[in-house]
Amino acid sequence: MNSLAEPRKWEKFFWPLLATGLLLALWHYSVIWTATKVFPSPSSVEKGLVGLFQHHVLWADIRDSLRRVAIGFGAAVLLGIPVGLMLGWYPAANQVVNPAMQILRPISPIAWIPVAIIFFGIGDSAAIFLIFLGAFFPIVVACINGVSNVPSVFRRTGRNFGLTPPQLLARVVFPAALPQILVGLRIALGIAWLVVVAAEMIAVDSGLGYLVIDSRNSGKRYDLVVAAILLIGLIGLVLDFGIRRLERLKPVRWGFRSES
Repeated sequence: MNSLAEPRKWEKFFWPLLATGLLLALWHYSVIWTATKVFPSPSSVEKGLVGLFQHHVLWADIRDSLRRVAIGFGAAVLLGIPVGLMLGWYPAANQVVNPAMQILRPISPIAWIPVAIIFFGIGDSAAIFLIFLGAFFPIVVACINGVSNVPSVFRRTGRNFGLTPPQLLARVVFPAALPQILVGLRIALGIAWLVVVAAEMIAVDSGLGYLVIDSRNSGKRYDLVVAAILLIGLIGLVLDFGIRRLERLKPVRWGFRSES
């Protein structure tokens, strides 16, 4: 059994690395074959990336983007989880709020950029507001669905043990709904990272999104544009990996059992 398991662990690293190598090779030779003077080669992107790090520019942009996402996403979590739990706990309230939420939820946060600039001006507040909007609704919907999908036997068991409604919600319903809530958080974080890049292209003068548009406008430095795009994707991958690690934690998978 061990001899069969080892190749699988090895393949987890081998195949992604092989796919990455093939993609880089395809990129490199495509630039050579097309003789393009616009799109940069992997080596040009690497040189541009090294230059950004050497001039201590990139760390500040990464920090600003992550800070905006942390504030906007954190605010969405702090407000969205209680709102979602309450709406899931009280179906009558959900029926009242749901039509308005279903109208607002499909609107792209990017469409709110002019409104955000009117209310908050050019700066961090506008970008954070857009991130909050992008993350808030997926969190609320995930919480509502999570609470609604908790088996009724869980609630009856909690009541039989004399739990009050707040205790039942906190100690039974929330842990049971937590895996689905974390899926909503994962989706919301991905949207927040998408939104911050778009918002930084318009509403602020720092961050990875600003780096993309600034590199394009000042000198058409497409090597820096592609470098920033690759960094955006890499950081998004790391953020998603962190959320997925939370989903695999034993207290999350067995939240109800650990509380009982």
